[in-house]
Amino acid sequence: MHSPPPEGENASAASGGGRCRVTFTAQFLALLLVALPSCRQHMANEPRYTTFQESGFFPNGSSARALPEGTVPQERELNTLLVKGTVNGQPAPEFPFPVTLQVLRQGQQRFDIFCTPCHDHLGTGQGMAVRRGFREPPSFHIDRLRTAPPGYFFNVITNGSGLMPSYASQIPARDRWAIIAYVRALQLSWSASAADVPPDELKKLQDQQQ
Repeated sequence: MHSPPPEGENASAASGGGRCRVTFTAQFLALLLVALPSCRQHMANEPRYTTFQESGFFPNGSSARALPEGTVPQERELNTLLVKGTVNGQPAPEFPFPVTLQVLRQGQQRFDIFCTPCHDHLGTGQGMAVRRGFREPPSFHIDRLRTAPPGYFFNVITNGSGLMPSYASQIPARDRWAIIAYVRALQLSWSASAADVPPDELKKLQDQQQ
């Protein structure tokens, strides 16, 4: 059985108890809101050194410690051909690593992401951005670019050229080389004949056409 609702003094007492609980909850929340900013301010005021500030902790009075001799950033690459694309100050005539099928696939994937909007999937310079009014880039299949060394393309991707911006911050050096390898594959396929295809691969292509 359910008890009847409180009446008279009992009802007032019940109502007063409810108000006490609401008041206590409100006070607790108010204290919590006051305490949070004070914690943040305490953390902001913790002892710390500003740039070039002196310190009495170390004998030389410097608050910053020099890095051990020979220390380099973890992401730094010591292969200058890989990161600069040059040999003796000139565009590199070769790749810094062997061009494998895996490299070509990686290059195709990156090319599709970064290059096709302007250069299209065949490298003819008729990408979607060009169709929408952007200036047309040169085709990869003109003689000047067919004979350009790989280091030339690396420099263009790294530093930009004309309206093309630098992609150094978006594409790691190894991926830039992979893209160049794929561009070379596109250039080769543009003028390749059946005689250039290995016999076993040619047979596969012929079987697919049947």
